[in-house]
Amino acid sequence: QVQLVESGGGLVQAGGSLRLSCLASGSIYSINHMGWYRQAPGKQRELVARITSGGNTNLVDAVKGRFTISRDNAKNTVYLQMNSLKPEDTAIYYCNANVVETSGRIMGSWGQGTQVTVSS
Repeated sequence: QVQLVESGGGLVQAGGSLRLSCLASGSIYSINHMGWYRQAPGKQRELVARITSGGNTNLVDAVKGRFTISRDNAKNTVYLQMNSLKPEDTAIYYCNANVVETSGRIMGSWGQGTQVTVSS
């Protein structure tokens, strides 16, 4: 079993910054890619950013230049630094990880989500 726990969400004014963290714990042998998704009210969950175990990153156009994804492999943690936030960034942000468990099983895991609200 693997658990992902996000933290760092909250309420911020437009133009402000937040840093999200996601800690993976449990029966982890290794973690392949990790990522952040978001889901706004009435919309589907969408990819925001992804990072491979080697540190290669991919961000969607809507957040390029404003958001940065990084990870600390020793701590099994992925971060999302969000700058110049806009009201349209308001959503629940979910952490995702592709985990190789100690059993050898490969599982996609999700966190419970953290709310980010950007006021205008």
